[in-house]
Amino acid sequence: MIKQWMALGALALALSSAHAQLRIGQTSGFTGSVAAGVKENTDGARLYFDAVNARGGVNGQPIELISVDDKFDPKLTVEVSRELITDRKVLALFLNRGTPHSQALLPLLAEQKVPLVGPSTGAMLLHEPVNPWVFNVRATYQREAARAIEHLASIGQNRIAIIETDDSFGADSAAGAMQGFAKVKLEPVLRQKTPRDKPDYSAVAAEVAKLQAHAVMVIASAGNTASAVKALRAAGSRAQVVTLSNNASEGFIKLLGEHAHGVIVTQVFPNERSVSYGLIKEAQDLARAKGLPGVSPAMMEGFAAAKVLTEGLRRAGPNPTPQKLRDALEGMTRYDLGGLTVSYSPTNHTGLDFADLSIIDASGRFRR
Repeated sequence: MIKQWMALGALALALSSAHAQLRIGQTSGFTGSVAAGVKENTDGARLYFDAVNARGGVNGQPIELISVDDKFDPKLTVEVSRELITDRKVLALFLNRGTPHSQALLPLLAEQKVPLVGPSTGAMLLHEPVNPWVFNVRATYQREAARAIEHLASIGQNRIAIIETDDSFGADSAAGAMQGFAKVKLEPVLRQKTPRDKPDYSAVAAEVAKLQAHAVMVIASAGNTASAVKALRAAGSRAQVVTLSNNASEGFIKLLGEHAHGVIVTQVFPNERSVSYGLIKEAQDLARAKGLPGVSPAMMEGFAAAKVLTEGLRRAGPNPTPQKLRDALEGMTRYDLGGLTVSYSPTNHTGLDFADLSIIDASGRFRR
């Protein structure tokens, strides 16, 4: 009988431990053309979660981030996300990568009534109309793209081409670029769509060179953008290259290799070396405590998203559910991330609207 009681006690303890974890699910492209940025996003998120857990977790419960590779395939994103929700009982989905992937998740979120927090995409479809289950922690691609075009025009680079991946991410971002063109009363000298999977940029690069474009906005994944830049240089084009924050990672700089210097990358968080922002200083201090030299822009996106999610969990109380977490996030107003303020409401799930420009310097670092 004593042995039975001990066995039952051990089982109860195991069940208690299982429920004590605040499980969060992440499906993203840990392999494939976005792997470098995804790794840095996740490293930034884990940097914050590890610090929270070291202090005792949230309401006494540790956060468990369950990360699964979806191979950057939207169909697989939905499949593994469903498994995380139904089998692993995650409270939320978190920090997934990709516009088509996020779009594919929307019906699942509504069906399972589980929030998606901090998707690593600036797709407008996640902002407007407001989705009750999606909580963004970054500005839209359209805002970034428009700002970049306006900047290029302001420095006299008026012959601008657009190379965009042929998917919802490309279309969405290009729409923002066209808003920028309209504002400065210009038209692109070329707007060319390219396949998302294994594109050949040689023909479009030759056309850009022939048109003597001053600048080219490349809207694509990190691997494909690096291939486009190499094709442009091989075709003899010296055009200024600009791309969006989905490529704001040190891994992207490595993919560019000798062609990295001078590439402009839009950013959705402050300079990762600007310690005047409490958010940046906190991340840098935690990184150095782990023996890391610092943080990258992609790490800052993951770090900020983790901080927002953690605050939502705290407000959801000691026995959170996906619905309680959703409600807690929607009631979050003027939450100070550390120099940046996040606010949500029933009519606004954007969170942050910060946008900036950076350029890769000769030493392979982002400069503002």
